[in-house]
Amino acid sequence: MNRTPADRPDHPRATERFNEEAATTTVKGGGEAPDLEAGVAAIRNVVKTLPVRPGVYRMQDSRGEVLYVGKARALKNRVANYTQVTRLSKRLQRMVSQTRTMTIVTTNTEAEALLLEAQLIKRFRPPYNVLLRDDKSFPFILLREDHAYPRVQKHRGARRSKGQYFGPFASAGSVTRTLNALQKLFLLRSCSDGFFNNRSRPCLLYQIRRCSGPCVGRIAPDAYGELVDDAKNFLAGKSTGVQARLSKQMAEAAEKQDYELAAVYRDRLRALTYIQGTQTVHAEGLGDADIFALAAKGGTMCIQAFFIRGGQNWGHRAFFPSHTADVPEDEVLASFLIQFYEDMPPPKRILVDRDVAEAELVADALGEKAGRKVLIERPQRGDRRKLIEQASRNAVEALDRRHAESTTQTKLLRELADAFELPDVPKRIEVYDNSHIMGTAATGAMVVAGPQGFVKNSYRKFNIKKAATDDDFAMMKEVLERRFQRLEKDDPDRSSGEWPDLILIDGGRGQLNAVLEIMEDAGVHDVPVVGVAKGPHHGREGREVFHLPNGRELTFPVNSPLLFYLQRLRDEVHRFAIGTHRAKRAKNLVTSSLDEVPGIGPTRKRALLMHFGTARAVKGAALEDLEKAPGISKATARQLYDYFHPNG
Repeated sequence: MNRTPADRPDHPRATERFNEEAATTTVKGGGEAPDLEAGVAAIRNVVKTLPVRPGVYRMQDSRGEVLYVGKARALKNRVANYTQVTRLSKRLQRMVSQTRTMTIVTTNTEAEALLLEAQLIKRFRPPYNVLLRDDKSFPFILLREDHAYPRVQKHRGARRSKGQYFGPFASAGSVTRTLNALQKLFLLRSCSDGFFNNRSRPCLLYQIRRCSGPCVGRIAPDAYGELVDDAKNFLAGKSTGVQARLSKQMAEAAEKQDYELAAVYRDRLRALTYIQGTQTVHAEGLGDADIFALAAKGGTMCIQAFFIRGGQNWGHRAFFPSHTADVPEDEVLASFLIQFYEDMPPPKRILVDRDVAEAELVADALGEKAGRKVLIERPQRGDRRKLIEQASRNAVEALDRRHAESTTQTKLLRELADAFELPDVPKRIEVYDNSHIMGTAATGAMVVAGPQGFVKNSYRKFNIKKAATDDDFAMMKEVLERRFQRLEKDDPDRSSGEWPDLILIDGGRGQLNAVLEIMEDAGVHDVPVVGVAKGPHHGREGREVFHLPNGRELTFPVNSPLLFYLQRLRDEVHRFAIGTHRAKRAKNLVTSSLDEVPGIGPTRKRALLMHFGTARAVKGAALEDLEKAPGISKATARQLYDYFHPNG
């Protein structure tokens, strides 16, 4: 039995949130193939060492891969249940048969265990846990408060900037529409601080009445502060007071016969009315709340979410959690909620369409995370019940669309397997492309598609390191070599689902032959490869030629759904490759030869560029001139001179 300290890398954020005593316990077992008796024996060995206290357990196979993460009020009692094989479902019996190792983390409370469970599920994505498959972060609106004239902007990611965050919004489109409304209503600046500080006259946004022009003094700080307060009230759901104030200001301007100012207030009122009219979900008086409804059909579950903040609807999104087979719906919803709020602050109230497993515990855990009380409610009547019914309808409709799309996708993949003579319908398709300009900033790209569409969290970028960057064959060879070397190292027995069932290469017969040679050298003989060439008329869509390893060439009718699908795959890898290349090229524009010189950091680099003007001038400067640069010692000047003049 090995004790592992709480600050080990495999114990994510434990020292930040939890105060364990004997933090982690690992008990190792043997065996490779699934074996129910061996799994039960390994678990029994763990049970002997477990305390009767809250914690989290991880079940692992013989290679240490995490199979399942669970939490318990009493670890000893909960883990012992897995030794009662006859009481387990088929799914859990399969899990036990693969279990050879367990890792145990004790916590102070069951709520802490539930929060840690969500962290570990998100990190390890175990195959026997219900998984929230949406990896996108939600956008927020940030009203920054680190400047005399606060800025309003869209924000994703960690909330580290000083200011107030309003969200989440269901999509970037929802944020954009709200930001446009804020600009029309409150005339707040959206420009960066650098842009703001270098203005000598108002920009276009001021001319079209979407900014009050604080950068050039067109509005006093106090007046701008009033606009900021109005924006906060609007985002907090107090739009009635904002509307009354705008109406009063419009009337006062009209009485003074300042019709131009009155027109400005009129336009702002119209913007406010428009935003209020676009609310498809009316939740006045609800405050801050999230609404969830679940629908199940054909082995698939959909959870529809509405985001209400300050009584305003900030959008909705459908989620399709995976690994839900044989899992009760109330447990799926509970697992979804705790994972959903892992990276997001929970609102004061959560409305659901059905009972949630261990609802009181989930609410306590979310309340502990938020630092205040969180309510989970199942409305039975009134306006809140109508909101739940609307969410339920949306969940059913989203699930029906998903099934329709899945049926179409499955049909396309079956046709693709027949056309390319594949042994089975592909579950993972990898598409490759390169991008460069005259050999500069060369990058490779891989996108992945499957039965559920594009798998964006599996996309990969490759910086071309060894190949001549004007040789497309060599670049593709380097990309594929690196890809399959990693696969052979990480998953030699092909059990993780990371091996492709089909590879598509953007290129003709030459590129295909180069890839086949790479695959032969790597000892990979059973992964089909197809080259996609533009055909004799490069500018005409629908004339693509598909090159197969056996020498065959295929074309499809210009109106073929399968051709459209393959074009989408090719266009997606083009988009991803070009975006990667542009990002690399943009990064190269802000770097210089000084970045490679040992001992020259940002401060000295800035001093040299300010003194000499360009990196080229620094490179060509004499030793005496370098010694005269501010902040550069004689030793540093000599080091710099020797770097650029190795022969003296």
